[in-house]
Amino acid sequence: MTAVLGVRALEAGWDMTSVVRGADLQVDGGELVAILGANGTGKSTLLWAVGGLLRPRAGRVSLGGRDVTGLAAARLAALGMRLLPQNRRVFPSLTVRENLEAPDLAVGGPDRPAMRARREDWLARFPTLARRLDEPAAALSGGEQQLVAIGRVVTTGPRVVLLDEPSAGLAPAVAAACGQVFVDLAATGVAVVMVEQNVDLARRLATRVVTLRDGRLSSPASEPTA
Repeated sequence: MTAVLGVRALEAGWDMTSVVRGADLQVDGGELVAILGANGTGKSTLLWAVGGLLRPRAGRVSLGGRDVTGLAAARLAALGMRLLPQNRRVFPSLTVRENLEAPDLAVGGPDRPAMRARREDWLARFPTLARRLDEPAAALSGGEQQLVAIGRVVTTGPRVVLLDEPSAGLAPAVAAACGQVFVDLAATGVAVVMVEQNVDLARRLATRVVTLRDGRLSSPASEPTA
């Protein structure tokens, strides 16, 4: 059976330095894989290289068996891959509603009724956003902006979701609620990969945990990660 997401011998980095060196990862639909590791080990770099924001220097990325190595993020999004970068990414001058509806315009051939239904479910889970739909995202707290950013990613009907520190800025109860959303998403057959510094949360949510160390992924994660 072909993995939904395949990463083979991936190498990536910045300037003259490679921080990811020969990383291998296979993720099936229905899995939630947590990537742990100390700060600076290249976890975000790995997600950027897989998600199309950073061109890999070597190796292969596949989506449903198709080689997508080096494709830009927009092309990957059209194929069903979604990346939530670190440090919340919202359009500050747009309203909460406009931020959540932005993928209707950006993603090729979306099932808009299904996306609307998923947005309504998201807003039902987080009513604080529902009450502020017509306010600019800049007026929200950092945690609320993170909820908007996460909601914009997970409500689009993805095949693969790459999450970079999704709990950052969230209160523990809200982080736990978001975590349940990720679990529910994986249960629908989506392949979910999550980089997370909250080790306890990651271990509770994940079906599998791997560690990035010395540029390579290893499993199981049996050593301290922070």
